[in-house]
Amino acid sequence: MVTAWLSLGSNMGEPAVQLKRALQRLQCAAGIEGLEVSSFYRTPPWGDTAQDDFVNAAVRLDTAHTPQALLRLVQAIENEMGRVRGARRWGPRLIDIDLLLYGGARLDDGDPIIPHPRLHERAFVLLPMAELDPDLEIPGRGGIRDLLERLDSSGIRRLAHAD
Repeated sequence: MVTAWLSLGSNMGEPAVQLKRALQRLQCAAGIEGLEVSSFYRTPPWGDTAQDDFVNAAVRLDTAHTPQALLRLVQAIENEMGRVRGARRWGPRLIDIDLLLYGGARLDDGDPIIPHPRLHERAFVLLPMAELDPDLEIPGRGGIRDLLERLDSSGIRRLAHAD
């Protein structure tokens, strides 16, 4: 088993409900154990700001899947939930599940790229991760606390724990 990290986000169709639905699917998935979930956070949109706020959370889990198989699993969950991939980059999402970290692996070519290529730029991802592990090291980028100090997290609001 390898420890992996995911980021979940939604800003459509009752976003907190969408995150809970995705978490239920992850909990039932073969090859996934030890799911730990951060609080939910209301976050302003990133990139394309002309849309509703998001609800985001981080998940730490143990998996028997390879990084590629884990990516396929989370993409299948997105598809089952009705995610439509459109031309609008960083646009509204019913559900978005990103594979952030996979053990200490660094994969620079192919799919997935690990660590996630924009992980270190996104307070809405790092803040929930830091809740679960404030001493986490992001391979090739440094400690999560140091990374968060460089980012603006002023618009991010903790909502409630996922339970």
